Amino acid sequence: MVLADLTAGAVQDAETRASSRPLAEVERAAAAQAPARDALAALAPAERVRIIAEVKRASPSRGDLAAIPDPALQALLYQQGGASAISVLTEGRRFKGSLADLEAVRAAVSVPVLRKDFIATEYQVIEARAAGADLVLLIVAALDDSVLTRLHALTLELGMTPLVETHSADEVDRAADVGARLIGVNARDLSTFELDRDLFGRLVERIPADAVKIAESAVLTPADVTHYRRAGADVVLIGEALVTGDPVTTMAAFLEAGDSRGAREETL
Repeated sequence: MVLADLTAGAVQDAETRASSRPLAEVERAAAAQAPARDALAALAPAERVRIIAEVKRASPSRGDLAAIPDPALQALLYQQGGASAISVLTEGRRFKGSLADLEAVRAAVSVPVLRKDFIATEYQVIEARAAGADLVLLIVAALDDSVLTRLHALTLELGMTPLVETHSADEVDRAADVGARLIGVNARDLSTFELDRDLFGRLVERIPADAVKIAESAVLTPADVTHYRRAGADVVLIGEALVTGDPVTTMAAFLEAGDSRGAREETL
């Protein structure tokens, strides 16, 4: 199972970091950080779709995507293009990211920053805050209910916002049960890496009305953004299409495609 392997590797890498940077030290660094930015406000439903733009060098399914020698510059271009938040891949084995990338991005931009990784321990959540993260990704399929509940609560306790990722009706229900206010539906099955762009539309009605609805993956063209917007997405998370093209012009096209008026016109 790919997801299980990715999570196990990420936990092992965190344990290695913990051997040289003990939890108490990380907790002090987290406490010294400026307060986390309000991601719920930044991603609240609006007339135009919100975009979380991702700093992503590689993936297990696609291999190398872009070198991104300066992740802070990449994130600044996203912000200039209108991104409401920045996602930073910090997993190093398959995605070639790092916490240093997150720190650089957080210092450069004024919008909220998401730590996107395979998080399954308290240490990983606390080191996310120590690095300046405003949001933390929690993948329901990788966590049992007790761990999901514990990590969700810890994320909130540290002042951050959990983005709870799902891929099935049962997982959406589990996200709702822990009180998640940001719920993502990932079109990519992290066990098989198969894509289903229509999955969001099938699951969106199960997401609580007071939660922000986020569509993830399978976005390569403006038409994909329009598709998700018409299905009810408040936010779309985009990675590959932004790192392989011009970030500013690509962002502009995606935002235009996610304008509610334009999406409505397509249905007429």
